[in-house]
Amino acid sequence: MDLLPGNGELVERYAGEIAELVWSTGPISYEYHFFDRKLFDAVVLGSWTTGGSLFSADATTLALEGEQLAGICIAMPGPEFRNRGARLASVWSGLVESGECSTDEVQGVLKRSERASWMNPAIYSDTYYVHAIAVKPEFQGRRIGYQLIDHAISFGRQNGFRKFQLDVLSDNPAVEFYRAVGLKLLAETRTPEPCEFGVPTEYRMGMKL
Repeated sequence: MDLLPGNGELVERYAGEIAELVWSTGPISYEYHFFDRKLFDAVVLGSWTTGGSLFSADATTLALEGEQLAGICIAMPGPEFRNRGARLASVWSGLVESGECSTDEVQGVLKRSERASWMNPAIYSDTYYVHAIAVKPEFQGRRIGYQLIDHAISFGRQNGFRKFQLDVLSDNPAVEFYRAVGLKLLAETRTPEPCEFGVPTEYRMGMKL
C-alpha cells in the first residue's frame, strides 16, 4: 500500500473516482446540500482540479494498491477549511457558464449549506483538520483507513499543530474506528432544517498532538 499526495498525473488518473468516495462519507448530508447527485459529482470533480478548494487534489492523500485507488484522506490546516469552501465559487461559476447547472440551483445549494454550516464548530489555527476520509468497500478490513488517519495525525504533529480534529455524522460506523485510534468526542451539534431532512447529529472528534 502506497500513500501518495494528489499531484502530477495522479490528479487526472483518479479524478473520476473521487466523488463516490467523498459521497460515501455522508450521503444523507450531501443529499440535503445538493438534492441532485449529478450536481454533487460535478462540483467535486471541478474542485478536484481547482487548487485551494474544498475537495482539491492538493489537500488529498491517495491510498494506492498497485494502480488501484483504495481510499483517500482530504486534510488541511484548520483555517483553510472556510477559505477552501469559498474557493468553490469559481467551480460554481464554471458549471453555470457551461450550462451544467442554473444560478437558482447554485443559490439553493449555498442556502442549504449555510444552514448546515452550524453543525460544524469553529476550527482553530492550531488544529489539523480532516475533511474527508474514505476507503472503497472492496478494500475495507485491510487497515487502509488506519494508515490514512495515522499518516494525517503524523503530518499534523510534525508540522507543529497542537490538535487533530474531524467531523463525522453520529450514525457513521467510522465513529467507533475513530475512538479506537484515540479520538474523543468533543461536541455534538444539530440544526433544525437539516435534522428535519434526516441528517443526524454531527460529532466533532479529536485529540491533542
